Amino acid sequence: MTLAQKILKDHLVSGEMVPGSEIGIKIDQTLTQDATGTMAYLEFEAMGVPRVKTERSVAYIDHNTLQSGFENADDHRFIGSVCKKHGIYFSRPGNGICHQVHLERFGIPGKTLIGSDSHTPTGGGIGMIAIGAGGMDVAVAMGGGTYYITCPKIVKVELTGKLQPWVAAKDVILEVLRRLSVKGGVGKIIEYCGEGVKTLSVPERATITNMGAELGATTSIFPSDETTRMFLKAQGREEDYRPLSADEDAVYDEIVEINLSELVPLAACPHSPDNVKSVEEIGNLKIDQVCIGSCTNSSLLDMLKVAHILKGKTVHPDVSLSIAPGSKQVLNMLAENGALAILIDAGARILESACGPCIGMGQSPNSKGISLRTFNRNFEGRSGTKDGQIYLVSPEMAAVSALTGVLTDPRTIGDMPEFVLPEVFTINDNMIVPPAAEEEMESVEVLRGPNIQPFPVSGPLDDTIDAKCSLKVGDNITTDHIMPAGAKILPLRSNIPKISEYCFAVCDEKFHDRALELKKSIVVGGSNYGQGSSREHAALAPLYLGVKAVLVKSFARIHMANLINAGIIPMTFVDEQDYDRIDQMDELKIENVVQQIKAGTTLQITNVTKGFDFDVKVELSERQKEMLIAGGLLNYTRANA
Repeated sequence: MTLAQKILKDHLVSGEMVPGSEIGIKIDQTLTQDATGTMAYLEFEAMGVPRVKTERSVAYIDHNTLQSGFENADDHRFIGSVCKKHGIYFSRPGNGICHQVHLERFGIPGKTLIGSDSHTPTGGGIGMIAIGAGGMDVAVAMGGGTYYITCPKIVKVELTGKLQPWVAAKDVILEVLRRLSVKGGVGKIIEYCGEGVKTLSVPERATITNMGAELGATTSIFPSDETTRMFLKAQGREEDYRPLSADEDAVYDEIVEINLSELVPLAACPHSPDNVKSVEEIGNLKIDQVCIGSCTNSSLLDMLKVAHILKGKTVHPDVSLSIAPGSKQVLNMLAENGALAILIDAGARILESACGPCIGMGQSPNSKGISLRTFNRNFEGRSGTKDGQIYLVSPEMAAVSALTGVLTDPRTIGDMPEFVLPEVFTINDNMIVPPAAEEEMESVEVLRGPNIQPFPVSGPLDDTIDAKCSLKVGDNITTDHIMPAGAKILPLRSNIPKISEYCFAVCDEKFHDRALELKKSIVVGGSNYGQGSSREHAALAPLYLGVKAVLVKSFARIHMANLINAGIIPMTFVDEQDYDRIDQMDELKIENVVQQIKAGTTLQITNVTKGFDFDVKVELSERQKEMLIAGGLLNYTRANA
C-alpha cells in the first residue's frame, strides 16, 4: 500500500478504499484560524456537544490580527472563551501562523488532521494526512463526527538527486505546479517518495505540502523518517515519532519524476500559482516590493537563509521589504542568535508572526506595483491592490532581489553555506492556553460582541426551483472572487449579513443588490469554480443572498463540499456547450428537484427565457443527497444525532 492508503485505512469508518467512492474517516486533530474559526465555533455550539471529542483541537489567531476596530478583538475574545469552555487549546495572537505552530508543537506522524484553512496539508511534511475543510466539517469532527471525502487517487512524485545551492523547496512545488496545473491534483493525494526525500528537511517538506493546496489536491504527504524524528526531538516531542513509508511494491495511479539536481530558481507569475517560469524566462524585472513569510516560507530555516543574504547589506532604495517570522518560536530564536538584528539592520520591516500580507491584511503594493512574495497564492486583487502584479518566489530569490531592485537569480551571489536546523529549538508554550478542566466547564462564560451574528440557516430543499441566473462568470473563479478577504472585509467574517455586501464584488459590484432583489437565484460559472481558500463564507454569503444552486463546468473540491454543507445544489454541465447558451438574468426552472436528486445523478433544467431544456449532473453520495435534501450539514446532523 502507499503511505496515504495506510493512514486512511487505519482511520476508515465507512466506505471502501476505491478511488472515486465516498469514504468516511476518523479525525484525530482539528485546527481553526480566526477568519474561519468564529463561524466554526458558532456551528459547534449549535450542535450541542459539550466538549470536543478529538485527541487534540487547537484554535489559532493568525489572520485577523489588525485590530483597527472592535470586531477582530471581539472575535478573538469569543474564540478564546469557547475554547476554554469546550476543551480546545487556544493559540493567542502573536503565537504564530496556525500551520507553522501546528507543525512545531502538535503535528504527529500517522494522525489525521482537518483544518478550516486550505493550507492544512502543511502537516503532510511530517507524515500526517492533513486536509483543508470547511468550518462546518471541522465543527462536526470536533463533535466526534466522521469526515467524508471522495477516496482519492494517489500520485507518486519520485524525487531523485539533490537541490543545487540556492535552489529551494519552493522551486520543487513550483515545478510540480508547472507540470500539473492548479487543476492537476483534484481528487488526488500527492505522495513524495525516492532518495531525494532524504535530502529535504521537515520545513522544506512542509513548504512543498503546503502549496499542494494550489494543485487542488486533497492533500500531500512525505514519509516519516529519521529526518522527521530529529525534527520532533528538537521540538521536545520525540515520543510522537513513528516511522512511516509506503510499501516497496505500492501501486500508484500516476507517477511524476523530478530530479532535484536539475531544478532552477522559478517564479509563479501573475495571476496564478501555475503560471510558472524561470528567472531567465522572465528577464530583468524591476520590482517595488518584497514580502517574506506566510505559512509557506516562514520557518527558522527560511529566515536564517534570508539573514545570511542580507547580512551587512541594505535593501534597494526603490524596494519595500517586509518580513514576518512564522511563529513566536522562530522570532524568539532569531532574536537569540542575532539574525533578527541583521534583518533590521538591512532595512527590513519586521511584521508580527501572522498571515499578514498573504491574505491582504496590510502591505498592499503600490498601484500596478510588482511584488515578489514567498506566499502561496497570487490571485488578482488578493494582495489588496487590484492591479498589483504578484510573483511567488523562494525566500532566497526574494532576499537577493530586495537588494538588487530587480528579479535576481540567487545563484549569482556565490557559494551557499550549509544551513542546519538546531538540535534543540527554544520551546515556550506560554501563548497556548489550555482549556478548562471538565469539572470547571459549566462556570465558563462564552463572551460575544455585537459583530457576532447567527449564521444563516437553510430549510429543506425546495421541490421546485424557479430562479434567474443572477451572475455568470468564467473559468478559475476563486473563493477570493466569491468572498474577498483583506483588512476591510475579514473583520466581518462573523457577520454574514454584513460581509455578504462584498460577495462577488470582484466580479460584479452590483451582485449583492441584484441577488437580494431577486430573493432566489442561480449562479453559473466555468471550470475549476471555487479554487483557493477553504473559506465557507464563499458558500454562506451566497446562501444568505438566496442562491439556491451553482451550475458550472467543474468544481474545486472544498468549495463543492461547502456548498453541499450550506444546502446549495452543486451542478455541472453534461454538455459544456450549454454554458454558452445561458445568459445572465435568464430564468432557469427545475421541477421535482427532490425526486430527481434521489433517483440518480442528473437533473433536467428548463431555460424558460430561451425555451430549451438541458441536463446537468449532480454527482452526490447517498449521504450527500440526504444532507442536501435536509437543507445542509447542520440540519442533517441534528436530524441524525
